Amino acid sequence: MSPELRGEQPGQYPFTRGIYPEMYRSRLWTMRQYAGFGTAEESNQRYRFLLSQGTTGLSVAFDLPTQMGMDSDHPLAAGEVGRVGVAICSLADMQRLFDGIRLADITTSMTINSTAAILLCFYLLVARSQGADIKKISGTIQNDILKEYIARGTYIYPPRPAMRIITDLFAFAARELPEWNTISISGYHIREAGSTAIQEVAFTLANAIAYIGVAIEAGLDVDAFAPRLSFFFNSHNNFLEEIAKFRAARRLYAKIMRERFGARNPRSMMLRFHVQTGGSTLTAQQPDVNVVRVSLQALAAVLGGAQSIHTNAKDEALGLPTEEAARLALRTQQIIAHETGVTSTADPVGGSHHIEMLTDEIERGAKKYIDRIDAMGGTLAAIEKGFIQDEIQNAAYAYQQSIERGDAIVVGVNKFQQDQSDPPATFRLDPELEKQQIARLRELRSSRDSCAVDSRLCALENAARSSDNLMPHILNCAEAYATVGEISDRLRVVFGEYQER
Repeated sequence: MSPELRGEQPGQYPFTRGIYPEMYRSRLWTMRQYAGFGTAEESNQRYRFLLSQGTTGLSVAFDLPTQMGMDSDHPLAAGEVGRVGVAICSLADMQRLFDGIRLADITTSMTINSTAAILLCFYLLVARSQGADIKKISGTIQNDILKEYIARGTYIYPPRPAMRIITDLFAFAARELPEWNTISISGYHIREAGSTAIQEVAFTLANAIAYIGVAIEAGLDVDAFAPRLSFFFNSHNNFLEEIAKFRAARRLYAKIMRERFGARNPRSMMLRFHVQTGGSTLTAQQPDVNVVRVSLQALAAVLGGAQSIHTNAKDEALGLPTEEAARLALRTQQIIAHETGVTSTADPVGGSHHIEMLTDEIERGAKKYIDRIDAMGGTLAAIEKGFIQDEIQNAAYAYQQSIERGDAIVVGVNKFQQDQSDPPATFRLDPELEKQQIARLRELRSSRDSCAVDSRLCALENAARSSDNLMPHILNCAEAYATVGEISDRLRVVFGEYQER
């Protein structure tokens, strides 16, 4: 057994074996299924379907215009409205999205970053209108802008003002939303961009260090906000490595929080994380085989101690998942939870020689990367120099070369191929939905109090030029039915837009 692990029990620092003593024996992970497409009504129907099938948490996918701070009628939004997520332009859309779903009774994860503060305000206003106690509302906003510069690209503002918005949200939530996870620091997209498992841990925790450092510099006490930080990791096909990756990330984070930032509250040292199975591992060839991939990836996440999980549908390499495929993906989690017996032991793999060796190896490799980033001046400096981006791109290129050489086998792609004359049925998005969304947006603009909207947007712009916390101003704008695009544009005036070098 690793010297690191000797004598350690689940629920004890540094939490290698899990953050809770009982783990799934007392409470299962939250079963979320990431969903959203078309207009709010279509997504609402899918959420109701998933809840009826036993999902225990919602996970909202937003379309690209919403992610980029553009309304559905923006010229650049043409053809993208509702395409990869639901189109949300205003509070009215958010009200329709959760119609008939009591937000006091469910936790919601929202995968949104540049416009996270705006979407959170919409969500809070919907919850308040339902009579919910805002201080008891729970869920997660992704709100992780650094990985957008590193791996994904849905940024709006330059990094430093973007970080200001995030710390303003931290401070606001510490006062108003004590049960809300204010950020989901995401390694998922770093891995999807081609990183290795070690890089996923290293760059995710380096981003966390940057967020925590900025929040402390802004005057926040680490134990006031750190317990509400959460993480989001990928689960790929190397089964044992993935289990070890989650354990190593948990241990390294606990040490960073106690030794680097002086956290005293044990909850500040607990790495709580969501896992999504690996989208980039899914193949369009022989899509039924993806069921096997997803099952093993989800099992690795459970054995690694995840707090919530999303399982990809088998047809997602071809398009949006059908209801049937989404239900099968959810059933995968339910079978692991209720039929395999793996939940009856807090840490089933603890003490395995190979697992412990891999855990130590990943922790050492990730720490070396963090030390290199520290030597460059921190994560922001490393991003500006292109170091993290280059490391990911080099890893992605090396892996693709290994596939092309045949060193890495992808079943159905470079080995065990078969002819597929009849492609499976896929989900089709009705193009009329974009027209409906735009018509509804224009109707909203013509029916609201335009003077109130303009007055509140001006107040937001003035706050952005000062050191005021932006969240109350964004909330005021949202309440007056200002749109995502209008709020983002006012901040663009002050902060500018980021242009990748």
